[in-house]
Amino acid sequence: MESIKCKAMVAFGVNDLREEEVIVAPPKAGEVRMKVMCNALCHTDIYTLSGQDPEGLFPSILGHEAGCVVEAVGEGVTSVKVGDHVVPGYTPQCKGSDCMFCMSPKTNLCPKIRGTQGKGVMPDGTSRFTLAKDGSTVYHFMGCSTFAEYTVLAEISIAKIDPAASLEKACLFGCGISTGLGAVWNNAKVEPFSSVAVFGLGAVGFAVVQAAKAVGASHIVGIDVNPNKFEMAKKLGCDVCYNPKDHGDEPMQQVLVKNSPTGFGFDYTFDCTGNVNVMRSALEAAHRGWGQCCLVGVAAAGKEIATRPFQFITGRRCFGTAFGGWKTRDAIPMLTDKMMKGEIAVDHFITHRFNGVGETTKAIDALHSGDCLRAVVHYC
Repeated sequence: MESIKCKAMVAFGVNDLREEEVIVAPPKAGEVRMKVMCNALCHTDIYTLSGQDPEGLFPSILGHEAGCVVEAVGEGVTSVKVGDHVVPGYTPQCKGSDCMFCMSPKTNLCPKIRGTQGKGVMPDGTSRFTLAKDGSTVYHFMGCSTFAEYTVLAEISIAKIDPAASLEKACLFGCGISTGLGAVWNNAKVEPFSSVAVFGLGAVGFAVVQAAKAVGASHIVGIDVNPNKFEMAKKLGCDVCYNPKDHGDEPMQQVLVKNSPTGFGFDYTFDCTGNVNVMRSALEAAHRGWGQCCLVGVAAAGKEIATRPFQFITGRRCFGTAFGGWKTRDAIPMLTDKMMKGEIAVDHFITHRFNGVGETTKAIDALHSGDCLRAVVHYC
């Protein structure tokens, strides 16, 4: 197999993203090279580009929500073949009988390639990317690196999907939408007739609202500082929306508790902001005696969450989610099938579209605008 020269957006440093030509090496054993057809921007990409990610490496190729077609496979690869339609997954699933994480129904946190993925390299400790102009190494990102026309992933990080599925829509299941759905269905296991509060009405927050509505939650509220989000939130299932700016210095948790159905808080609360102060509000808005708070958003490096221990003594629980608890290679095809059957609506998440790798910068600007849920950049 030959190397491929293609276009990619390379992050050289904090907020320094440039279109470059890169050389993508052939896949090694257990690896797959893919042609990236489209890529959806996620706030995690921007978070890393901004320098807040403790594992962020430069120069690197960001991107992790994509629809791809397999171009070449390395030695020993059996689960996919050339021409297959796939969605990359930043949380691998090795399915090994010796992997206690893959064998357990309690988690999706397979550690098989975690050590090298966090260092921006493939499982053998090397990168498949170099700059065409000088041959210097470019690092991988989240085991995906889909801000490029071609990329290489470990086989255990690739979910094969129905080729009849729209890649533009299926790529959304690579991160944010799956995370929101899974936080409700897998991690919190929200029950019918529950009350739910969702902090942060972006794509992930809307997916949480959608999932809560689907399981029969009877009272759903959304909290965001951008009131332009409220119309869509109500269409998806929110009964009431709150803007913290409308309540002066009164802590949002107090506003929510006194306006909750019982006056004692919400059965389930979800933080989809990554702001540690909002995380505290979410925890303290959870119902006295049994409320559960799920942390979905990722906080910036070094941030810590604070609250009084009495919040836990009086029955509240707090936990987090990674990729909504889904086991990547099993879940993404299943979620895609549900989408195709009309059981999961995703069209409303795609608010902006762009063409060509170079327009990734326009997609970033759209994401910063506050009116964008997902901007999909088509490469082909």
